[in-house]
Amino acid sequence: MSILVKSVYVGVSIIAIIFLTSKLKIKAFIALFLVSLFLAFTTLPANTIVSTIKEGFGNTMASIGFLIILGAIIGITLDRTGGTISIARYILSKTGEHRSASALAITGFITGLPIFCDSGFIILSGLAKSLSSRSKTLMPFMATVLATSLYSVHCLIPPHPGALAAAGLINVNLGYLVIIGILFAIPGAIAAFFWSQWLSKGKGYSPAKNVGNETKINQEGLPSTLLSFLPIVVPLVLITIRSLLSLFDKGGQTLVSKIFFFIGEPIFALAIGAFLAMFLIKEKTIESMNSVFGEAIEKAGPILIVTAAGGMFGMVIKATGTGEAIGKLLAGTNIGIVVPFLIAVVMKTAQGSSTVAIITTASFVAPMLSLLGLDSEWGRLLTMMSMGAGSMMVSHANDSYFWVISNFSDVDPATTLKVYSSSTIVMGLVVFACVWITSLIIL
Repeated sequence: MSILVKSVYVGVSIIAIIFLTSKLKIKAFIALFLVSLFLAFTTLPANTIVSTIKEGFGNTMASIGFLIILGAIIGITLDRTGGTISIARYILSKTGEHRSASALAITGFITGLPIFCDSGFIILSGLAKSLSSRSKTLMPFMATVLATSLYSVHCLIPPHPGALAAAGLINVNLGYLVIIGILFAIPGAIAAFFWSQWLSKGKGYSPAKNVGNETKINQEGLPSTLLSFLPIVVPLVLITIRSLLSLFDKGGQTLVSKIFFFIGEPIFALAIGAFLAMFLIKEKTIESMNSVFGEAIEKAGPILIVTAAGGMFGMVIKATGTGEAIGKLLAGTNIGIVVPFLIAVVMKTAQGSSTVAIITTASFVAPMLSLLGLDSEWGRLLTMMSMGAGSMMVSHANDSYFWVISNFSDVDPATTLKVYSSSTIVMGLVVFACVWITSLIIL
């Protein structure tokens, strides 16, 4: 079978995933599984079909499984114990109510590091309403500030599933990815902040209705700020130290390197974070801890399955050889870093899931990296940032996160589309602009 015919089948498969998930509303795992089978049967030798599908699913699960589960334990614990509210109140005490929007943005950014964006928004939406009411800040602006600060890290940084799976597919160092991801997420979140602020003015929008100081957990029941920060900060510090040490001692020969090469490994760093999160639980009984573990596993299960199915689809695409062929066509065109961005934009806008968008894009571009001039440490990192920027835009009505924002902030869908969705466009473009400028300097 010619590579042209295989490329047609790959294109049909990508369109099929978009159609099945966005139009027919079929669950992402089923859509990915069915399309992977179709593509494998139509393009691969019969004796390699089963092994390719199993390899793609299994390798992805092996690379991200522990990280997603441990990240979910940290996130669920912060949610159930009020740790996120404690962090938010601390930041607000430092900024003051007159800067409540900035405080909310910082809170969303920090708590979004281990917590999935939809969960984070649900947890903090009551605080957003309260701050909007007390400071007379327009609610569409406050909702968008919270939503985009959470979303900026969700699309770029592990342990979020899209970034984790894509990092495994293109072989990126997770420690470096965390550092670079945070640096690129900051200008994106800032751009979304000012864009939504400007867009909300003079449009007849209003602050949230008076909701007082209500939150799900009373102020007296909140854990200490220090204990709330530890499960987030400690793993990030350990991973960062390990990555920095590896620049000077790649073999891990010194005693300090040996220690941090172990505890700074993302799996162990997050395990330490999960252990520290247990100190937030007031009733330290087996039953209460099992309750947290059970909820975390329930939360992580569907994400694991969908992410592994995306890896399976990616392995089938890789086996067809179409990515490498397209890479040869694009070689020498000087648009290398643009390719992953544009593919991710199309996938995200069409089918709604940032996770599916970035995994599919990573599967497609992985064989092209050397031909696009991106097959280096920095090239792979910037490819990740380019795909992450593309997976931000456009978040609209086919994205479940869009409806979480609209429903939990009591902002009508039309306003959410105008303020929030347009902010995701600005955020994605700003992040990609930073990636492109960086690529001109470094690559």
